[in-house]
Amino acid sequence: MKKVFEFITTSSYLLAALSLAGMALMIMGWSIYEVVIHFNKENLLKGEFISTMLQSVGAIVISVAIIDVAKYMVEEEVYRNKELRSLREARETMTKIIVIISIAVGIEGLVYIFKAGIQDVRLLLYPAALVVISVILIVGLGVFQRLSLAAEKSQE
Repeated sequence: MKKVFEFITTSSYLLAALSLAGMALMIMGWSIYEVVIHFNKENLLKGEFISTMLQSVGAIVISVAIIDVAKYMVEEEVYRNKELRSLREARETMTKIIVIISIAVGIEGLVYIFKAGIQDVRLLLYPAALVVISVILIVGLGVFQRLSLAAEKSQE
């Protein structure tokens, strides 16, 4: 019964990872399509092309983060044993996840900063908060790295 359950959960992770990767690739394709169809003289003069480019960059960066999450799911849940075997593995896994999230949040903040700067300066509060959150994530990751390295050294 345990093997059947493990097969079902492993298959579920694989299906989820493939679905995420497929959707991320569709988002990338759609983003490129949007840039291509908005590349004309009228949109260039209005400044709408830059906005489309920024949205596409943000969508592609998020897509890459999604693909990285899918890759992590396949590596950790399909190919490997489900347990983290050491503090080092836990630290490396957490580092990957936090870096992915931080990059996605930071890029999204930058995209919105450019948009808000074009529309209305009063709209900069939300994008600035996203950039600050991204920085806090990186600082938190540094603290986590330091503490986990100390724990690893004390375990040896």
